[in-house]
Amino acid sequence: MEKIDITQEEQLPEVLKWALAGNKSFAVQGNGSKSELGRPLQTDCILSMSSLQGVEMHEPAELVMQAKTGTRLSDIQAILKQAGQKLAFTPPDLGPLLGAEAGASTIGGVFGCNLSGSSRIKAGAARDHLLGVKGFSGRGEAFQTGSRVMKNVTGYDLCKLVCGSYGTIALYTSLTFKVLPDAEKKRTVLIFGLTPDEAVRVMKDAMSSVHDVSAASYLPEQIAGTCDISHVTDAQRSVTALLVEGPAPSAEFRCTALLEECANGAETGELHGHNSEVFWSFVGDVKPFVKEQSRSVWRVSLPPASAPLFVQHLSEFLLEAQYYMDWAGGLVWVSVPADKERAGVDIIRSSLLDGGHATLVRADKTLRQDVSPFHPQNKVLAQMSERVRRGFDPKGIFNPGRMYPIGDVT
Repeated sequence: MEKIDITQEEQLPEVLKWALAGNKSFAVQGNGSKSELGRPLQTDCILSMSSLQGVEMHEPAELVMQAKTGTRLSDIQAILKQAGQKLAFTPPDLGPLLGAEAGASTIGGVFGCNLSGSSRIKAGAARDHLLGVKGFSGRGEAFQTGSRVMKNVTGYDLCKLVCGSYGTIALYTSLTFKVLPDAEKKRTVLIFGLTPDEAVRVMKDAMSSVHDVSAASYLPEQIAGTCDISHVTDAQRSVTALLVEGPAPSAEFRCTALLEECANGAETGELHGHNSEVFWSFVGDVKPFVKEQSRSVWRVSLPPASAPLFVQHLSEFLLEAQYYMDWAGGLVWVSVPADKERAGVDIIRSSLLDGGHATLVRADKTLRQDVSPFHPQNKVLAQMSERVRRGFDPKGIFNPGRMYPIGDVT
């Protein structure tokens, strides 16, 4: 397939004019670390934005940064670390999970897929931190939306629309986003041996407490045993983890309080500094499911209170499935053997009794064509989504059909 490398934004008007005149379509990507996410694309050529790199503006005092879409996430994080800052929504690196190299993720891909890590439950999703977008619509028209502050009255908040669209409605060249000061200390409280029901109750109580918990996850014994941290694997039991961040005295006090209030006689432990960061990278980057690339992987979002019943259904009807919880039970990652019929889609989606959605993140192309990777929409929502897409990209030149088949609007 032909590949067009964009090195300067000035190239795009001519490229888009050519595509519109010849009814051409593009598979838009950065470094391609998430190209296997969604339905398989059948396009005329690849439009690579990976060379469109560079931080265009960073004002630490104003907590704002602007970068070109092809800028690597790792480069942005290195700059922010030097300034004592961070991306508060802790974007994960899903490249290795999808068979790509680690560290290839770009800032455009992060916001395009609305990727948020374990701290999403407190800090909000990626879209909540996106302030402005500059790019081109599928009509070949340049646009700029948003501003450098959170509150603005520039009209419709198109940033929220672009974020999570998986490159299907617009081509963005530059992104402006909010950054925050990094925490002085990061500590993780560990509680061993809890059942899923007990863990969800503990995580709920911790998140609603006065102790300002930043993240909460639950790893069954099988998953905890694959972690690189000996303090976690040597326990040979399930692990419930609570992240506490802030000034050293405050973090120490809150960890002690959480242990007293949540342990209820269970064995406990703590991770400090580097080990704490390694643990949450293990959880957020879905490293438990990286090694066995043949297995299908689901990302299931649901009400936290429903998580125990959902995983109970998995244990009853998908005996070979593996899982762990993030977002205090609001996110369940599920791994299913490759030979399981249709990756267990019927069981997984029918188990969402109280609402939620299940996204097939990793599977072979045939399965992603047969099974809708993104949770099916009802008729009204599907019509609204298609009208929005056509409003920006009427000829379907950007990642056509990546999320849902392009159909008629009735």
